[in-house]
Amino acid sequence: MKRIGIILGIIVVIVVVFIFVNKSYYPSLPIDNLSAKEVIEKLKKSDEKIVEIATDDDSTWYITRNENKDNVLIADEIIKQMIGSNGWDFKDKMGAGLFFEKEEEKLIVTTQMWTGKYVLVQVQNKYKEL
Repeated sequence: MKRIGIILGIIVVIVVVFIFVNKSYYPSLPIDNLSAKEVIEKLKKSDEKIVEIATDDDSTWYITRNENKDNVLIADEIIKQMIGSNGWDFKDKMGAGLFFEKEEEKLIVTTQMWTGKYVLVQVQNKYKEL
């Protein structure tokens, strides 16, 4: 009976270590083919406040740190700076959407709290085109 308890204890420890090493405790990402561990490492290795993590046909995904848990405005300011550096003017915010304009074009940027520490940002690809 003691032997079964020891074996079960070892299995539990191995599973817990595996979960923490692979960051499996984070929620799933809305982006295919990326793990939470890869995304977080990309941000940690970068000196930038916001890091590109994936691109698809319609949009580009970024991640940023939410340094103050209760204040998403920190992430919003980082996004406004990044988008504004390409000539887009911030116009309005409604819910999780930030609205920008440039040369009669409109751009919508959406944010999503991924965890208490990280915010995912989806930007339409026309951000870089104009």
